[in-house]
Formats: sequence, structure tokens, C-alpha cells
Amino acid sequence: MRAGIVVSVTPEDRLRLEGVVRDRNSSQKHAARALALIATAEGCGTNEVMRRSGLSKPAVWRWQARFMDEGVGGLLRDKTRKPGKPALAAQTVARVVELTLADPPGEVTHWTARAMAKAVGIGVISVQRIWKAHSLTPHRMKGFKLSNDPRFLEKFCDVVGLYVDPPAHAVVLSMDEKCQSASKRGSDAVLVTGSWCRADQPGL
Repeated sequence: MRAGIVVSVTPEDRLRLEGVVRDRNSSQKHAARALALIATAEGCGTNEVMRRSGLSKPAVWRWQARFMDEGVGGLLRDKTRKPGKPALAAQTVARVVELTLADPPGEVTHWTARAMAKAVGIGVISVQRIWKAHSLTPHRMKGFKLSNDPRFLEKFCDVVGLYVDPPAHAVVLSMDEKCQSASKRGSDAVLVTGSWCRADQPGL
């Protein structure tokens, strides 16, 4: 007990405190507070009150002071705290997911957290949390996949007429912006619509 502080527990208070401890429906924290005040009423020092109740020293002192001000009722009621930041509305979360799975505006290849936050009107951290919760990785969602159709090249060539039947002395090229240097594949090779063809191929 802190010096100069006296906690007076009346017989009626003692009965209520013991009732809280015995009640199986009492929460653990309420029972611990009641045990602390019962030990205090028995003249126990702070260390013994801590041992019996399982509370820390600051907690023991806090609930002794609360009891002095509000009685047993004060031990059974937690002071209300200022409400935290409200959770995002379900519609907002759904909007972020919907936009993430769609193409971003302009010529960018994928959504960034900053761009998404601006589009939806929320914070960048909120966007990142939504992506994490839904296992979304926009920077990895864009990619090129070649068809596994064994006749893909044949069908492709049929569509591109210039490739199959080019005019005389004409060379038709469609270079990929991330293509490798022709020198790495041989000096007589060029990249045509994503496929390597020899320059001496008939028709070229």
C-alpha cells in the first residue's frame, strides 16, 4: 500500500468482492481486482496483494484508487477509451480488389499502392493491408504467356499474310521491345513476332 493511502472496505463491500471471486461467470480480470481488494482489506502489503491477485504493482495501485473513488462497481467497469480509427467499409475493400484485378488507367502496366490509394480515397497503408489480406500482388500479375498449342506457329503464320507471302524484296519484322540481341542467337537470325527465324528462310 502506498504511504498515506488508506483503503476502507466495509463488510458489505467484502461480501460483494467475495461474491465476484466465487462467481464462475465473473471474468478473470474482475476476479483479480476483487482478490486485490480483499487482500488489501486484510492488511496485506503491496507485494502480497500482487502475489494473490496476479496483478502488477501499478495495476494494484490503480484499482485500489478506483475502489476508493467508485467502490466495488468501479472494479467491474473499464473506463471507456476514445474510439480508434473506424474500419474500412466493405464496399471500399471490394472496390480496391475490383480495381486491382482490372487494368489501371493510362499506359502503366500495374497498380501501385499510391495510385490505388488516390483512386479510392484511402491511405497507402490501407491499400497494402487489403492486398495482403487478399493475397494480391499487382506487380506480379502482368506477364506474357505463349500458347502451348503445338500448331501455334502454323496458325500464327496463316494469320499474318505478309509473313507467308511477302512482296518481292520485302522483309517483314515485328520486334519485341525486350528482345535479345541478334548477335546472341547468331548473326543470321532475326526476331519475327516473338519467334526466331533464319534470314535465309524461303520468302525472306
